[in-house]
Amino acid sequence: MIVCTNFAPATGPMLRDVFGVEPPTGAWKPEIWPGDPAPIVRADATGRRECLMATFGLVPRSRHVHGAKDFEMMNVRAEYVGDKRGSCSAWHRTQLCVVPALAIYEPCYVAGQGWVRYRIWLPDEPAIGVAGLWRQWPDGSYSFAMFTVSAPGHAVMKLMHTPGKEKRSVVMIPRLQWDAWLACRDPELARSFMTLYPAEKMMATPAPLAPMPAEEPGTTDVDSPSR
Repeated sequence: MIVCTNFAPATGPMLRDVFGVEPPTGAWKPEIWPGDPAPIVRADATGRRECLMATFGLVPRSRHVHGAKDFEMMNVRAEYVGDKRGSCSAWHRTQLCVVPALAIYEPCYVAGQGWVRYRIWLPDEPAIGVAGLWRQWPDGSYSFAMFTVSAPGHAVMKLMHTPGKEKRSVVMIPRLQWDAWLACRDPELARSFMTLYPAEKMMATPAPLAPMPAEEPGTTDVDSPSR
């Protein structure tokens, strides 16, 4: 199951005021989908935060080798990140980042209505810092994915996606832990950050887009084709 394939990224002013970084050059869309460029925050060689543009999807379609399995990896399961071909190298190098977001979007099946897109955000915080993993390509460009964890009992995330199927959530790092996350260089210690954000501190409201497909979007596994 792919959890989050659509989110609203932080704006330039918010990157400066909330995340304490200079926005990268270039423009990004108000809503990000797989394959779109978006700002991410990581620690530079001196340990300071820096912001750069990266493509959403750890292995973008443009990087697929002819004949290779077609996957993008927008989400990386925290439980298996060190074992998967597409993510293990970046994980063991602790190439961690924070994905600055205003909100994430998830599909929710509503009886009598079908699939409805929901906007999920933190009403008491100016932005969300989603735990991410980045990688660099030979041409100097970057890509990223979001970490996910199991969420069967989470009051908000258990409502998303197909009823009766596995429930998962992106990992939202509390603001006071951003620097500790970015500075972490021990993969096992990094796992301690992989927790669920308190449901009572989250808000979810309908945010319809275009009519959803007949089948739930993004039902393939993390290292499988996304669409």
